[in-house]
Amino acid sequence: MTTSVLSGVLLTIFSYFLFSLQDAAVKWLVVALPVWQILFVRSVTIFSICFMIGGKSLVGRAWRSPVLKPMFVRNILLLAAWLSYYTAARDLGLAELTTLYYASPILITILAVPILKEHVPPLRWIAVLVGFVGVMIATDPFGTGMKLSLPVWLALQAAVFWAISTVLLRKTALQEVTLVQMTISSGFFILFTGIAVAVDYVPPSLTDVALMAGTGLVAGVGQYALFEGMRRAPVSVLAPFEYSSLIWAFGLGFLIWGDIPASQVFVGAGLIFAAGMIIILGERFGRRPRAG
Repeated sequence: MTTSVLSGVLLTIFSYFLFSLQDAAVKWLVVALPVWQILFVRSVTIFSICFMIGGKSLVGRAWRSPVLKPMFVRNILLLAAWLSYYTAARDLGLAELTTLYYASPILITILAVPILKEHVPPLRWIAVLVGFVGVMIATDPFGTGMKLSLPVWLALQAAVFWAISTVLLRKTALQEVTLVQMTISSGFFILFTGIAVAVDYVPPSLTDVALMAGTGLVAGVGQYALFEGMRRAPVSVLAPFEYSSLIWAFGLGFLIWGDIPASQVFVGAGLIFAAGMIIILGERFGRRPRAG
């Protein structure tokens, strides 16, 4: 595994830890505030940080960027994924929701072949499937007799939208610097969510404002890490590491809400870890030059 690919993997794992932390904060906030409002403050925070770092010239670069149109499409898909996911969350349990949503790494790997023209070796396919089996074991979704329904369809739809947006991110990441991409992304989200906030605004407390701003800070660092990871490694290499967020989610659930994972969670986590090791070892030894 090259230094670039390894750094891409580490950045991606770190980004999914931060996104899990963000999800925990959103779960806390969404009890009293609309999702639109949380996303709006989050996006304003990220945009402000980018502006402070890059100054006025950054906005001009973002406006003239060659990835402006693809980023617009990506953010539409990302917003659709969020809406589908949170709508499904009203009716599905965490186990069902998580497993359906984690179909996305498989879809990302599949889409990387025709869209990004990536060569996906058998070991990467094995890693994706091993990770998905780990999620299935950890969450035990079918113990409740899940049937195809609108919430199930919405969760699968969220996975599809997220997969396509991730593949698009790899394409744009190779054409533009991370700070410009973050500026464009947060700017679009401010526009999209600002309209809804104007219609459905709930006065937040100072604690809520601070938590929303903190969520934006965490999400901003997570975005930067994810974008940089996508710049440094093929998306089919990084896809299985999205499963690591399940481990972070259960860990944060224990620390914040005192949720104690069942025994199958540890078995599933072991398989998820194994999926990551398959990728790392496959990249490390699969690229060795042959003797002679």
